[in-house]
Amino acid sequence: MSIPAKMNAVEISAPGGPEVLVPCRRPVPAAQAGEVLIRVTAAGVNRPDLMQREGSYPPPPGASDIPGLEVAGEVVALGAGVESLAVGDRICALVSGGGYAQYCSAPAPQCLAIPEGLDEAQGAALPETFFTVWTNVFDRGALRPGERLLVHGGSSGIGTTAIQLARALGSTVYATAGSEEKCAACRSLGAADAFNYREEDFVARLREATGGTGVDVILDMVGGDYLARNLKCLVPGGRLVLIALLGGARSEINLAPVMMKRLTLTGSTLRPRSVAEKAAIAAALAERVWPLLAAGRVRPVMHATFPLEAAADAHRLMESSAHIGKIVLEVAPGQA
Repeated sequence: MSIPAKMNAVEISAPGGPEVLVPCRRPVPAAQAGEVLIRVTAAGVNRPDLMQREGSYPPPPGASDIPGLEVAGEVVALGAGVESLAVGDRICALVSGGGYAQYCSAPAPQCLAIPEGLDEAQGAALPETFFTVWTNVFDRGALRPGERLLVHGGSSGIGTTAIQLARALGSTVYATAGSEEKCAACRSLGAADAFNYREEDFVARLREATGGTGVDVILDMVGGDYLARNLKCLVPGGRLVLIALLGGARSEINLAPVMMKRLTLTGSTLRPRSVAEKAAIAAALAERVWPLLAAGRVRPVMHATFPLEAAADAHRLMESSAHIGKIVLEVAPGQA
């Protein structure tokens, strides 16, 4: 397969708003040892991309400065030592950067086959959200069948994934969202109930919905003043998992309930973790989750697609929070 020397991409010209995302020409990356080179047909858009564009979330050392943390496409070259994949394979991949481009390199252990029945745009909507949900809800949060989960931001890409996956694996799910339309979407995905945080006290509504008890695990991307409120929602032995800080990084809480109810407060980021750690998550997804996707029991919720060169418009949509589910860039073949 012929691989050009240069490719179309979208770069961040300077920290700022969506307008700083500009089309450019870049050298095609090479597949290093343990990596594959992917001809990208679609790339997911995620909130960390917005943070990187604003200058608050720089790529880790050695990662591309081009934004984009998840891609789908075709393997076109193998780095030394790669035996698990072959040229021509149709895959999606979690990457540390470089997704907004026609070609992207990825560690082979972070690549997964696009499940049967899904197209490339749907494939590109999988890695960042499914890796994040699995490691936080099921690893760190240790959610078990029969337990209850509260998902904040239930209509986001992360939220729609968490609702479906937890429900499919035997848990009862509740969610918060910012409008009745979004709450209805959460219910349609399997949430037992959803609460409009703009108009309702989610603590009171959750206690009512659970008969005054609460939930075992909370997936929170808000932080800030949600922390103290979340503690009120947890049953004894409950686990709060933080994955983002949209409401701020600081909060003051009473530690007594943490001790008295034996609560666990934890959190994580995904991008800086090692290839070995991400490989373990990928293996768990291949075993436990990909069969659910192939069977149609779980599906990425797609809100909109944009051409690569309209990445700024995709960012504007995400910043508006008007979307339900995933936003994806479609990458067309270009000049050599």
